Amino acid sequence: MVTVASRRSSQARPRTRAAGPTRRRSPYPNWFYVPAAVVYAVLFIVPTVTSFYFSLTRWSIFTSKFTGLQNYVTFFQEPALVSGLLHTLIYAVITSGLKVVLGLVLAVLLTSQIVARGYLRSVVFFPVLVSTIGVGLTFTVLMNPQTGLINQWLATVGIQGPGWLTDPHWALVSVALVDVWKGVGLATLIYIAGIVSIPQEYLEAARVDGASSWDTFRRIVLPLARPATVTVITLSLIGGLRSFDLIWAMTRGGPGFTSDVIASVIYKQYQAGFYGLSTAGNVILFIVVTAIVLPLSRFLNRKEVSL
Repeated sequence: MVTVASRRSSQARPRTRAAGPTRRRSPYPNWFYVPAAVVYAVLFIVPTVTSFYFSLTRWSIFTSKFTGLQNYVTFFQEPALVSGLLHTLIYAVITSGLKVVLGLVLAVLLTSQIVARGYLRSVVFFPVLVSTIGVGLTFTVLMNPQTGLINQWLATVGIQGPGWLTDPHWALVSVALVDVWKGVGLATLIYIAGIVSIPQEYLEAARVDGASSWDTFRRIVLPLARPATVTVITLSLIGGLRSFDLIWAMTRGGPGFTSDVIASVIYKQYQAGFYGLSTAGNVILFIVVTAIVLPLSRFLNRKEVSL
């Protein structure tokens, strides 16, 4: 009996693993990060640090002279440079705001049961695929105040069209509208992806409860499409703050300096040989984009959706 009891008690006790040397994790998988880290350092970190340094110098291709913050002081003392920064903010707000609103409206329309829905999606997205320079040159011809088709069409209904690209009050807005025409297709595509990912159970429940189309949009589609809204706002805002090619193709910053943005001003400074001043402008643009986009992105992503 004693033997049986002792045997049972020994079986009931949990077995402990023999203490031995702990197995060290191999560093082998970490080596796969090295190529990406090298590419990132060469293409981003090194040019960024170099730009910060050269923004503090008066430099040419072969020589450089350290001048401290003089380039930044000169930048903010030049009226054309300050107005270019202001135009950049206005341009970014106009383009990003219109892309969000029009992209959402078009996405709701193109996800509903309409005729030729697939064809219309292709038509809306097509301008995204066209070269920006090509779009700029085409609309430069269309917006010509004398021979452009836009003013000719307006004249047929008794409206005298303005000088879209020659009037100082219209130049920046005209380029912004062309930018919206070209980029709204991408915003629409992002919104379509966000809307079709909404579970159909929510929409069916709203339909059963007798919710109107407006209530369904306001209480279900709009809140659950929030990730798409954040993406569209972020991408369009970054694109608007960094915009250069379309403005340069259509107005070259004119008439005068009324449609100059900070990127076009920087390019003109490079052309004039003020490399240190233009590099300081690039650093300021980098700081402006970072200071606007990062806090805004964190604020938008912090909100939670509750139904």
